[in-house]
Amino acid sequence: MNSFDQLTDQFINYLVVEKGLSGNTVAAYSKDLILYLKSLRANGISDISDADMALVLKHMIDLREAGLGPRSRARHLVTLRGFYRFLVREKVLETNPAQMVDLPKAGRKLPDVLKVEEVVRLLETPDTSKPLGVRDAAMLELLYAAGLRVSELIKVGIANINLEACFVRVLGKGSKERVVPIGQVAKKKVDVYLASGRPVLLKGQPSPYLFVTRSAMPMTRQGFWKLLKQYALKAGLSHKITPHALRHSFATHLLKRGADLRSVQVMLGHVDISTTQIYTHVAQERLKAVHTRYHPRG
Repeated sequence: MNSFDQLTDQFINYLVVEKGLSGNTVAAYSKDLILYLKSLRANGISDISDADMALVLKHMIDLREAGLGPRSRARHLVTLRGFYRFLVREKVLETNPAQMVDLPKAGRKLPDVLKVEEVVRLLETPDTSKPLGVRDAAMLELLYAAGLRVSELIKVGIANINLEACFVRVLGKGSKERVVPIGQVAKKKVDVYLASGRPVLLKGQPSPYLFVTRSAMPMTRQGFWKLLKQYALKAGLSHKITPHALRHSFATHLLKRGADLRSVQVMLGHVDISTTQIYTHVAQERLKAVHTRYHPRG
């Protein structure tokens, strides 16, 4: 029988090579597995085939008693299910002892969403009389216009954006590519940035990235977070603003104006529609308003 460490390495390699998961996701899986295997050793288990459903359940209870929340425990169980599923596929085990353990129940947290007027205030905050302000205005607008993750925004290359057709090509989670329309306002702000902002920042140096710093380096996640925080304060937005809040606002505003959930799923780059269904409360509110307004007994 292979050792715990060998099995873990094989599983992680499978996640990277065959599943194409992102580095952050793989790191989370690895962390969960290390914790679980440590628990098995503490319970005197040295062979993975000796770990049954009772031990998996005991481990989940231990996590709860250690103060781990329902969402974190659910993610942990998903890791274990995937690990055991891999071992069954590789003929290391015959059954998956984690499969019948129920996911911890938790109320699904609704994402933070800005009002349209708040988004407008934020997007109009950068000082576009300066090259950095022109860049920041284009970045914020593109983030909201396409519902991008901040990791996707900073990786957008010059070759990935088509201003004539108004779309951006994005490399999302798991290296999955998608094409998202961007609209006229974003097109104009990116146009201005390309004409008068980016050349000044590059100072004649080449770069494949769309958004660059004053030292001609690509924008970083930390750099963008810092800028967003500054602009949120300047715009007078009292609640905490994150890049993901703009992504959630993008999805919510589309649904409120009549977009269907499947289209929003494609634009967000969600593989599973259930991930997008966190926004269904918006669609339900709109349907209720339509029913109240038009139904003869509404």
